[in-house]
Amino acid sequence: MNAHLLYPPPHNEPIYGYEKGSPQRLRLLETYKSLYNHVTDIPMFIGGEEIRTGNIHRLSPPHDHKHTIGHYHKGTAEHVKSAIEASLSAKRDWERMRPEDRAAIFLKAAELASGPYRYKLNASTMLAQSKTPFQAEIDAVCEFVDFLRFNVRYMAQIYGIQPDSASGIRNHLEYRPLEGFVFAITPFNFTAIAGNLPSSAALMGNTVVWKPADSQIYSAHVVMEIFREAGLPAGVINLIFTDGPEAGDVIFNHPDFAGLHFTGSTGVFKALWKKIGQNIDRYKSYPRIVGETGGKDFVIAHPSADSASVATALSRGAFEFQGQKCSAASRAYLPKSLSIAILEHLVADVKSFKMGSPDNMENFITAVIDERSFDKIASYLDYVKQSTDAEVLVGGNYDKNKGYFIEPTVILTSNPHYRTMCEEIFGPVLTVFVYPDDQWTETLHVLDQTSEYSLTGSVFAKDRQAIIEASDILRHSAGNFYINDKPTGAVVNQQPFGGGRASGTNDKAGSMFNLLRWVSVRTVKETFVPPTDYRYPFMD
Repeated sequence: MNAHLLYPPPHNEPIYGYEKGSPQRLRLLETYKSLYNHVTDIPMFIGGEEIRTGNIHRLSPPHDHKHTIGHYHKGTAEHVKSAIEASLSAKRDWERMRPEDRAAIFLKAAELASGPYRYKLNASTMLAQSKTPFQAEIDAVCEFVDFLRFNVRYMAQIYGIQPDSASGIRNHLEYRPLEGFVFAITPFNFTAIAGNLPSSAALMGNTVVWKPADSQIYSAHVVMEIFREAGLPAGVINLIFTDGPEAGDVIFNHPDFAGLHFTGSTGVFKALWKKIGQNIDRYKSYPRIVGETGGKDFVIAHPSADSASVATALSRGAFEFQGQKCSAASRAYLPKSLSIAILEHLVADVKSFKMGSPDNMENFITAVIDERSFDKIASYLDYVKQSTDAEVLVGGNYDKNKGYFIEPTVILTSNPHYRTMCEEIFGPVLTVFVYPDDQWTETLHVLDQTSEYSLTGSVFAKDRQAIIEASDILRHSAGNFYINDKPTGAVVNQQPFGGGRASGTNDKAGSMFNLLRWVSVRTVKETFVPPTDYRYPFMD
């Protein structure tokens, strides 16, 4: 495969700053306003056709939930069956298409996303997921484009891995797509993930049934627009809007189910894995199961750390996108000698945050995704206010009259196993534990044993031996481990992303390791001059 010779080397998409007075800022706000004032009709896409059921459901911005920006057409089990049939019908031609031609489709999609669709992608993500312009930019455009471009490189690298051949024979590996269809389930919080989970499997020759989270349907519709304009053949990726259990009952009972590409909650992923296991005798092959799930991500500071650096990492790592990142810092361990300085800086930062609609460029905080999430986070805050071993240092209030707004909140606890130090909240809530300086090693062990998750984590220290010790003790505590940096913001081809334990299968999105999961390798040996006598020399 020579596709790597036909295209320029991939690069990480430059991030627009949207500075005051810039034409990019003006165009983004114009696009946001245009989408805000238009009610979009959103169909499913099955077999290349727009499917409208008439069973419409309202879509609204989390920061302005009484306002309507669109309606989507909800499907049924019959639409899931149709999507599977379309996927299987498209499979033969798609998997036989030359890899460089498949690559060209997704490279064109990258150019569309970074160019003519840039502002629409960003504005739709700001509206549907309540992301600030910067958070939308690094996600919906830059990371999505990076996935599309670098996945082509990874495909070429995989196809280039070939065995040796002895004299008189030729050996080679064929990287076949899986035998059947792939089911992609994508979350609300990253438009890039919503685009990557179906497209990465499709790039390797698979056909896909794609179900996004209801709260991400609005921006998923734009992603599908891009794929279609890029020339993706009908049936390769089928976009459905159905209830999860209803879709699962059809998909996980189908003999051609070949793989699950999932990002979402740990509980749902475990339930799906159990379902697949119970149905294992139904399938033609053992399904590939790839998942990135929850996190209870940490920051631990050594007494040699720089206080301002730790405080800034917590301000950004815990509260960007309202803490709704799988990688968001949600528990921190601070040495007593630095705790006052760090917490004073952190509390001052949080008090300076402005909160409101993402089209106001001064706002650092917007709304959480929906009422269910709002109510869950609010219940945690109410619990803390009634506790004797924890206190709210800043924030702690909430209001959902106009939007689902939760104040960014810092909690201080005297109990390293306090509830909010252990459980995933997925909101703008950070819990801090202060440890005695001479208990650094002991605190590392407490950190490692506190949570079931193992996604991201950070250590701050100037002392190199402390960094070495933390890296060793916390070896299995985080799939993405950061030294003197916040635990968020992984970049494609720089920090492949994924975690272990209850955080997922650690198949590292943004690397060739993930794409390897979507192929089934066939070894081919050709002998040029076959023997004609069964006898071996030793038999003389």
